Amino acid sequence: MTMTMPAHARETDHADVNPTDTNRTDTNSTDVDLPADRTASDHAAADRTGAARLDVARRLLDLLGDTTTEPRADTQLEALTLAVAADLPVLLWGEPGIGKTAALNQLAEALELPLTTVIASVHEPSDFSGLPIVGDDPAEQGVPMAPPDWAVRLVRAGRGLLFLDELSTAPPAVQAALLRVVLERRIGTLRLPPGVRIVAAANPRASAADGWELSPPLANRFVHLQWVHDHEVVVRGLGGVWPLATLPRLDPQALPEAVTLARRAVCGLLTARPELVHRMPTSETKRGGAWPSPRSWDMTLRLVAFATAAGSSRDVLSLLVRGTVGDGPGLELMAGMDRMDLPDPEDVLADPAAAVLPERGDLRQAVLDGVVAAVRNRPSRARWDAAWALLAQAAETGAPDLLVVPATTLASLRREDWDVPPSIERLAPALTFSRRADRAAARVAAKAGR
Repeated sequence: MTMTMPAHARETDHADVNPTDTNRTDTNSTDVDLPADRTASDHAAADRTGAARLDVARRLLDLLGDTTTEPRADTQLEALTLAVAADLPVLLWGEPGIGKTAALNQLAEALELPLTTVIASVHEPSDFSGLPIVGDDPAEQGVPMAPPDWAVRLVRAGRGLLFLDELSTAPPAVQAALLRVVLERRIGTLRLPPGVRIVAAANPRASAADGWELSPPLANRFVHLQWVHDHEVVVRGLGGVWPLATLPRLDPQALPEAVTLARRAVCGLLTARPELVHRMPTSETKRGGAWPSPRSWDMTLRLVAFATAAGSSRDVLSLLVRGTVGDGPGLELMAGMDRMDLPDPEDVLADPAAAVLPERGDLRQAVLDGVVAAVRNRPSRARWDAAWALLAQAAETGAPDLLVVPATTLASLRREDWDVPPSIERLAPALTFSRRADRAAARVAAKAGR
């Protein structure tokens, strides 16, 4: 069938159109493709139809965004909120799309803090250091550095969450300007109030758009957290329920003890390992992460105190400590803190029957080795017998392989006039089993090496 176009429509298509003709009706000015012969009422009805459809779309979007939160154990989220409570700048590292920005939005909402997002890579250095404003008498009054509007809003609000996004795409000049913002909380002539917290996010250089490594001075000012997705959290969140972000509850009665423990732990490690006070990595990539310095150790001390006062788990504290001074020094600090809670070897020797041995194998080994070392330093028949009683107890409640070294060492300390204690017979099955296991492992290793 042949379609015939109306004559007036054909003339409009081919005739010259005067752009200055104010009486002309532009049929292409609406988003709805309507024939030219439609009346004004037809256009209005079409507009109302389009608006109604957008209203329905908006209602659907609102339903999709209608989610709730629930208390749920989330190690990385708890580490983030603890660092925020300690008023330390935090840098979230993660691949694109992992949920860093969404986590910050949810955190700000849960803490009822206004969120101010600043994309570092699209700003000039002067946006953070301030723009010089020449007044009436510069020689007398100086030239003040005017802060940007977002900084003024934060100061006026007195509280908020400053989110520095895409930090790894900021060029070196911008990173240098951010140094005072992150550490001294100054933007131009303004100083951010204590109620403002700073959190940043970055993608690894390999996955960042035109990415840069962080400069060592800037990197050393942050607590670095590796942000990864938890399958169960994502699935439950897409179902409408996300983990609830809450600030840790600090026990007021535990504050002095928390400070004492933190200072004892950090100072004890650095006294024994002075080379860890300042050790900047040699590779450019590692210098852009966590590494030990007097500044980062001070941050670590604060985190240990906050985690202790909040009763946080070892996993949470480990994330924070390793994200501040690096994996190696952080693990050494955690191991030292574990040993701080171990019983005194002299107390154990005084009453071995009442001793409570740790469940963890490495801590149990440390207790047994400490007791044997105490006997070696001050040997006596009573102390030697008490050590054997402790080893017999350990054989009944833990892995037998932990007893081989302390039992061998303790046996070598025997004097000629010391009779073998009856408790040593309770160790025989465990030690025999352990030696058989060692010989079997050696045979397997020998065969594998052929």
